[in-house]
Amino acid sequence: MAKANKKKSKPKYPKAKESKTTAAKGKGAVKATNKIQDKDRTKLKKAKKKLSEHTAFKNKAKPKKPNRKAVWVKKFTLAYEEELHRLQIELLKMQKYVKNEGLRIMALFEGRDAAGKGGTIKRITEHMNPRGTRVVALLSPSDKERTQWYFQRYIQHFPAAGEIILFDRSWYNRAMVEPVMGFCSDEQNKRFLKDVPFLEEMIVKDGIKLFKFFFSVSKDEQLNRFDSRETDPLKQYKISPVDRMAQDLWDDYTVRKFQMLNETNRTLAPWTIIRSDNKKLARLNCIKHILSQIKYEDRISKKELKTDPNILITGIEEIRLLEKNLLKPTEVPG
Repeated sequence: MAKANKKKSKPKYPKAKESKTTAAKGKGAVKATNKIQDKDRTKLKKAKKKLSEHTAFKNKAKPKKPNRKAVWVKKFTLAYEEELHRLQIELLKMQKYVKNEGLRIMALFEGRDAAGKGGTIKRITEHMNPRGTRVVALLSPSDKERTQWYFQRYIQHFPAAGEIILFDRSWYNRAMVEPVMGFCSDEQNKRFLKDVPFLEEMIVKDGIKLFKFFFSVSKDEQLNRFDSRETDPLKQYKISPVDRMAQDLWDDYTVRKFQMLNETNRTLAPWTIIRSDNKKLARLNCIKHILSQIKYEDRISKKELKTDPNILITGIEEIRLLEKNLLKPTEVPG
């Protein structure tokens, strides 16, 4: 029994010595591990970089070569790029028709910050002839412009014959952003809401085809996009001091949105609401809606231009939804 006890007790001393040695080397091992983890994080950050749009579509049928490397993409991404390519060809057909017929088209893109307006405009104009298509994204009004009639600086950008004009934010700044942020008085906001239906009636009756899009993004998704802008060096220009305030003032914007839709959703100039939590689907449905409203030559079938009712809805449907949930901010869409 004594021998057995001695045999059992012998390993205790070497183990104690080994643990001291391990402890001494532990700091170095932890540092080495941290360095490896840092390298892995760097690799992950690099891996998260997205391929340029259309890359998957352009390379899907190319043969294997020693100097080429396969990259995995989602099936949804490939399907999106294929459909976007097809719709952009249709946009070129439409532009040619607009130019030949001397039509005038104007589209307003409104919505909360980071709702996806700019990205959609970019996809619409990406391959169109810039001589017949213009994007209007005005800065804050100058001291002189503040003394002018409110609509004056927008009217000078209206389309001539054969032109397509896209407003990245428009006169509807006075319906939401300006009153919420205190950039206009309550009287100015009320006067605007009373006047704008008459202005848009004149625009439509004069022959301009007017689209009014409101991009609706959820509060959680908006926050995710703000975070992305802060960490992505290619999105720094999108960061503004009022971005984070948009989250704090979410309910105020919702009330103003409800008021704006009630006052300005008219038969001649209706609103089209686009759910934009999924940017890709929002872009496709917006383009489909525009194409479906212009009867240009050699247009693809109506079936191919059918929009998703979960993504694109009418202004009146949005008003009804807001009426039901106005006192439940978490249930109200952006």
